[in-house]
Amino acid sequence: MTSKPHVRVYLDHEPTPVIDHELPTSLTLDTRKLADGPHRLVIRAEDQHGVEGIEEIPFHVQNGPGIMVGGLRPGSTRRGTLKLTVDAFSADDPFDPRRAEARRAIPTWVWVLSLIVVAWVVFYVATMWDVPAKYRHSPTFGSPPAASAPSD
Repeated sequence: MTSKPHVRVYLDHEPTPVIDHELPTSLTLDTRKLADGPHRLVIRAEDQHGVEGIEEIPFHVQNGPGIMVGGLRPGSTRRGTLKLTVDAFSADDPFDPRRAEARRAIPTWVWVLSLIVVAWVVFYVATMWDVPAKYRHSPTFGSPPAASAPSD
C-alpha cells in the first residue's frame, strides 16, 4: 500500500505533534511562547511506502535578557563561599554571552604585568639618573654654557 509522504514535528517531549502534514510543508515556530533554555525538535517523516526517518535538532531559546555570571564556570567543582557577579543585558540587542563584556575584577595576570612594568621603569630611571663621570661634561649631560653679558 502506498500513501502520500507526510511529516510530524514534535517539540521537546510533547506527545502531540506541532504539525502533521503532507510533504512538502513548512512550519512557523514562535520562540516567544517557549521558555528560555534548551529545546529540541523531533521530525518524523514517512515516505510513500511507510518507511520512517527521524531527525532530532537541539536548539537554545534566548528571548529574555542575557545573563552573565562571573566567578562560576559551567561544570566546575567549588568549595566554601563563592563570590559571584551577576549582570543582565537587554533583550532587544542580539546577545552572545561568550563575547559579552561583564563587570568583573581585574585578572591577577594584569596586576602582575603592571607591577613588572612599574618595576622596570623605576630601575631604568634609577640607573640612568647617575650619569657616568666621563659623560658628565659632554654637551648632552653638561650644563649649558653661561650666557655672556653683552659688550658695549
